[in-house]
Amino acid sequence: MNDAIRPMREDDLPEVVAMVHELADYEREPESCLLTPAQLRTALFGPAPALFGHVAEVAGSDGSRRVVGCALWFLNFSTWKGVHGIYLEDLYVRPEYRGHGLGRALLATLAGICTERGYARLEWSVLDWNTPSIGFYRSIGAVGMDEWTTFRLTGTPLADLAADRS
Repeated sequence: MNDAIRPMREDDLPEVVAMVHELADYEREPESCLLTPAQLRTALFGPAPALFGHVAEVAGSDGSRRVVGCALWFLNFSTWKGVHGIYLEDLYVRPEYRGHGLGRALLATLAGICTERGYARLEWSVLDWNTPSIGFYRSIGAVGMDEWTTFRLTGTPLADLAADRS
């Protein structure tokens, strides 16, 4: 397969938004995914981008290129190490293109960014029932952070806590 990993461009937005919605469907929460191309455009290409993205593309039989995978990520910071890291928000390869190394190539690209820039880590979350992905992540040497529990504050509880500001 003639494939390439490259930074996202604005013309990739419709395909990437579609893949984020496909990922939400796979993760059994399609109703929770509200992402639009305009939102993603602002996050990636607006005046103060805080999100970054790479895509996997493959060559079609007619020589055209098609985006079939994506990685959306942002910087985090390790206060213990004193340097940034990458948090991978979404990694997705369309089902018909899995098993060809595209997911690994996307992760290798992010790992390369980490090492080139002196970042301490590349991390992400995976649903505990997603055994195919967990197996893949373990196969590349990733380690589960099972002793940590992720917390999330959203909706009314988030607004209620914000109202407590003095």
